[in-house]
This record gives sequence, structure tokens and C-alpha cells, in this order.
Amino acid sequence: MRLVAAAVTFGAVLATLSGCGSDGPSGPVDAGGAQGRRAPGVTALPATDPTLIPDVGERLQRRIPADTGQVLVVYGEGENSPDSTAVFYMKEGPEWQRVARWAAHNGRKGWTVEHYSGDDRSPVGVFGLTDAGGVLDDPGSRLPYDQDYVAYAPTVNAVAYDHVFDYVIAIDYNRLPGTVPHNPTRPLGEDRGGGIWLHLDHGDGTSGCVSLPKGAMKFLLRTLDPAQHPVMVMGDERELRA
Repeated sequence: MRLVAAAVTFGAVLATLSGCGSDGPSGPVDAGGAQGRRAPGVTALPATDPTLIPDVGERLQRRIPADTGQVLVVYGEGENSPDSTAVFYMKEGPEWQRVARWAAHNGRKGWTVEHYSGDDRSPVGVFGLTDAGGVLDDPGSRLPYDQDYVAYAPTVNAVAYDHVFDYVIAIDYNRLPGTVPHNPTRPLGEDRGGGIWLHLDHGDGTSGCVSLPKGAMKFLLRTLDPAQHPVMVMGDERELRA
């Protein structure tokens, strides 16, 4: 029954994707996708095993929980690059299907396997996606959604940043899953940073978060299903394939 339900869910997502793209690329694979950029290996190399996420090595594949049915992979263009491509996969039976792809940005100084506060790099790894929120009203999120004008007010006084936190999804790095994205608890300690989110793109690198077009954020909020135990796999090409 679980496999049938997963297949039905996957089909429903494909059927509704085209209705989500009015304010950013959020359609099927390659529809308004990576804006001319190609994720390292994502489309250039065929997947050799459909039961595995493409271009993710055994080390990180093993960290994807067995009951996960949705994975967002952020393929960084290089260890020191702020540019990346996000690809959303859903499981249909035992096989992973690529559903959507978007241009993205990560930390302005690239990636790190040991993130510290203020290093301007995004942490490499596999992280849960459990909680969401933002300045704007809930767009129909399946994740718990915390709407708060004050907590998600932009932290940079520049026009390009006015709407970056309209929608956010917490990346479960150094935080307590099941709490609002702005919860300040840091299980690894304050020096290891925190507040690593998915949020709206402002055109360049971040302080460690991953940024996506508005349409992509709305699609993910409406699609990420707690019952599918969604996770995010993120890093530069070398670390992802290790």
C-alpha cells in the first residue's frame, strides 16, 4: 500500500506542477530551470542506478533515511563558488525520479564540511526539512508554518533583500527539528552557527543559507510532506561524490 500511495502522490505532483510557475521557475524538470547553468554531472551523466540519487557518493547516500521519499539536492559548482543548482527528487517505488530543477545560491564563500558562525560557507551534508515560516501568510505548506512579520524581517537594509524571508524552510543543521525556524537553540554550540535556511534568492551568495526563486519556494512548501521524511543533500561536486 505504501508504494501505491507514493506513486499516486508522485503523479499528483507532476499533474499540478504547471500551475505553480507564475512567479518563478517551479514547473517540471528543466521548465524555467537552471537559467542556463548546468549542475555538475546532473544532466551530463546518466544515472547508472535509478535506486540511487545521481552524482551523490556512497558516503552521503548512506545518510539518507530508508523511509525518505523526497530529496532536495543542491549541487554546488565548486568548493569556493556561491553558485549551485537545486534538483528535487521523489521516490516512485524503489526508484528516484527527478521532478524539478532550479538555479540556486549557497554561501558566498562556497562550502565547508565543518561550518562555523560567520564563515560565509554552507555546510555540506544531509539534513532534514521539517519546519517552515516567513513574512507572508501560509501558501498551503504541508510542513508546520510559522508566519511572523517581526521574526523574519530582513536583516540587511537593501532593496534586493526586502523579500528574502517571505518564505523560509529551516535546514536541520545545528537546530532542534520540530521548532520554528528562528528558534535560537544550537545543539552543537553557538560557534558552529545556525539559522541555515532555504529562502528567496537575492541574486548572489548568502551567509550560509541556500536561496531559490519564489516559485520554487512555494512549490516546495506545498510539496514537502512530513510523512515522506524529506531531506536535503547539499555540497560542492567533490564532496557530494566522495
